[in-house]
Amino acid sequence: MSPERFARINQMLDNRQVDLTLCLDQVHKANNVAAVVRTADSVGIHQIHAIWPDHEMWLSGNTASGSQQWVSTKRHANFAEAKQALKSQDMQILATTFSDSAVDFREIDYTKPTAILLGNERDGVSPEAVAGADQHIIIPMIGMVQSLNVSVAGALIMYEAQRQRQLAGMYGTRKLDEQYCQTLLFEQGHPIYAKACRRKKIPYPAIDEQGQIVANEQWWDRMRAPDPDAPIEV
Repeated sequence: MSPERFARINQMLDNRQVDLTLCLDQVHKANNVAAVVRTADSVGIHQIHAIWPDHEMWLSGNTASGSQQWVSTKRHANFAEAKQALKSQDMQILATTFSDSAVDFREIDYTKPTAILLGNERDGVSPEAVAGADQHIIIPMIGMVQSLNVSVAGALIMYEAQRQRQLAGMYGTRKLDEQYCQTLLFEQGHPIYAKACRRKKIPYPAIDEQGQIVANEQWWDRMRAPDPDAPIEV
C-alpha cells in the first residue's frame, strides 16, 4: 500500500460519523440508491440502513463508483425491524414527509445521533414509518414541483448535517472500532493478499502505522503455499 493511499484511508476513517445514518424505505431504483450511497460516503456516513421486504437490495460497482466498498448497508425486512436497530443506538428518526407537524429540515439539530428516513420514488415514506418517526421534516419549495428526487433530497439534508457537525468539531476524531479499521485497511490496502486469505481461510494480519503487513513467518508460509482449491494439472 502506498503512503498516499494509507493516509487517505486513515483520513476517511478519522472522519466517519457512526451516529449519523440514512434509512431508505424501499427505495428501489439502482441509480438513486447509488447516488445516495455516494453522498453518504462524501459526508462521512459509515453505514446506511435499507428496508427491503421483497429481495436483497443490490448495487452495481459501476453505478456506485465503488462507494459501496466504504459505506456498509444493513438490510431490514420492515420498518419495525429498522426502528429497533436505530433506537438501540439512541437515534432520533427524521422522516421526510408532508404533514402538519413537519418542520424545515434546517431547524433540526443533527449533532444528535440521527437517522434520516427517505421514502421510495413513487409513494414516499411508508405510513408505518411516518407514524413511527420522532419528527417529520420538509424541504421548502417555492416552484411548481412538489418534491425532489430522493437522492437530491437526501443530499441536501446530509450536507446540512455535515455543516452542523463540522461547526461542532465532530470530524477528525476516530470513533470506529479498531478491528474494523484494521480489516478495512488490509482489504483496501492489500486486496490481492486479502483475496488469498479468504480463499485459503487464513486470518487477516495486522497493519502497522506505515500501512504494511505485520505477520510471522508461519503466516507468510501459508500465504506462499499452493492454493488447495487450484485445479490440478495432469
